[in-house]
Amino acid sequence: MKKYIIQTLSIALLSVSLFSCNEYLDINQNPNSATGAVVTPDLMLTNIYADLAADINEYNKYGSLMVGFMFPGDGISGYGDLYSYNFTSSSYTANWNDCFSHLRNIQTVIAAAEADARYAYFGAAAHVAKAYTYHLLVDEYGDVPYTEGLRGGENITPAYDDDAEVYKSLISELDAAIAGFRSADVTALKFTSTTDPVFAGDMTRWIQFCNNLKLRLLVRAAGTEIDGTVQAAFSSFGPEGFLKEDVAINPGYNASNKQNPFYTDYHSNTAGSRSTYASYYLPSSFLMTFYQKEITSGDVAENVFEVLPGKLTDDRRGALLYRNYPNTPNSQLGNEGAVRPLTPQYVWLESVLKGRGQAFVAFYAFETYFLLAEAAATGHELDGDWKTNYLKGIEASFHYLETNINGSLLDGANPAADVEEYIRNNDDSYLVNPDRATTREQTLEAIITQMYIASNVINGHEAWSNFRRTTYPTIDNTGRLPNRTFISYLTASPRPDQLSVRLVYPQPESVLNPNTPDVGDSYSTPIFWDRN
Repeated sequence: MKKYIIQTLSIALLSVSLFSCNEYLDINQNPNSATGAVVTPDLMLTNIYADLAADINEYNKYGSLMVGFMFPGDGISGYGDLYSYNFTSSSYTANWNDCFSHLRNIQTVIAAAEADARYAYFGAAAHVAKAYTYHLLVDEYGDVPYTEGLRGGENITPAYDDDAEVYKSLISELDAAIAGFRSADVTALKFTSTTDPVFAGDMTRWIQFCNNLKLRLLVRAAGTEIDGTVQAAFSSFGPEGFLKEDVAINPGYNASNKQNPFYTDYHSNTAGSRSTYASYYLPSSFLMTFYQKEITSGDVAENVFEVLPGKLTDDRRGALLYRNYPNTPNSQLGNEGAVRPLTPQYVWLESVLKGRGQAFVAFYAFETYFLLAEAAATGHELDGDWKTNYLKGIEASFHYLETNINGSLLDGANPAADVEEYIRNNDDSYLVNPDRATTREQTLEAIITQMYIASNVINGHEAWSNFRRTTYPTIDNTGRLPNRTFISYLTASPRPDQLSVRLVYPQPESVLNPNTPDVGDSYSTPIFWDRN
């Protein structure tokens, strides 16, 4: 991984300059001569979590494209690898490079906390960020440099650790963070609303967040080669329980100079210039089948449309999400015709764009409930039965879409009543009504499908990982019909599902580090938990 190492060989000079360029905090006026006495963990944590938000945002964009949450409409160029799924060492390289750049900074905080007990809480929070960042990397690349990956000049050709073993290490990493939050020395510096951009010093919520992230790892890795570790870990959760609210990062997002990265990508920059995603991206026809029993797909410019059967009725969330719903343009990746937004300055999303200063959600409440539901359905009832958590997950999805930038419900919003209506409108479908799910497989399909719907646009990386490990939501690639599958019409994948299974290591990694695994394409070498 020498591209990363090249960036970090002179880390003593560069790591602080990376921070000083950050728009949240100017740590030192002369970054090339900054010292550890100036760059202390309490000054770095906000930057670390701003970077984590940026990383999650990039993975969300990639995942959203893979599962049909969106596609580039007519007239957008430069997506040949996406159309074919023939990802190369030049595809989505920022997903790798940015994570390792940020991991170096995270490790700096961990090392400082190990050397000085005053920074114990900051070290614990850095462990959480490290676990989350490596988790993102493993889920798209598999084997990664974990044990030797952050040693800088001490080892410029680090070994790659097996992806399943890294997952085991991440579970331990989160346990270490929990221990740090519980037992920091009384002399430790306390978090404040300024130094803690996530929970403003609430240690219980930090521990609950760790439990949420740990639960995600366990559910994903259950039944794999590390199942023994997973099953034991299911009984290791402490009394703090799980956080049933959105984990929101806000390092000072504002409308003047640094706004939420999701808002920037899907709406406009602080100067008001609309982004490419805002102007040209659209939902797939397959996705729209989860909102309408009949969808209209076709060529907006030529006024040629086709009515296709859908799967579910969900007009409430459809209207909350999409401008001009139910007439939001939609089509299929690789077969767009002339489908494009209605005007050059069209912003197709609604309720997820709450404002330039909105917090970035790193873990949604709906996912917590759906993970608890899946765990319960597979023999681990950690906090309620599967049906209760399943319904709470759907309600949490409505709740997120029906709140404003301050977290207050919109006028007239009633998420609980929306769930009741949703079930009435889809009473005969086990994908909605839990009482219709009569087998374990139908239960799992319902949970993952509802997770897919709730994750639309905002949690794409998790939807993509869930599909690879479960094959849900169900797709039918026969004829590649737009309402039956989210795959590209131009796929070149030789796999039965006609998709890819991973990203390919960036080219400098394989050239400069001989330990880089030989992964020549994106169709083979799946992640260890991928059971397709």
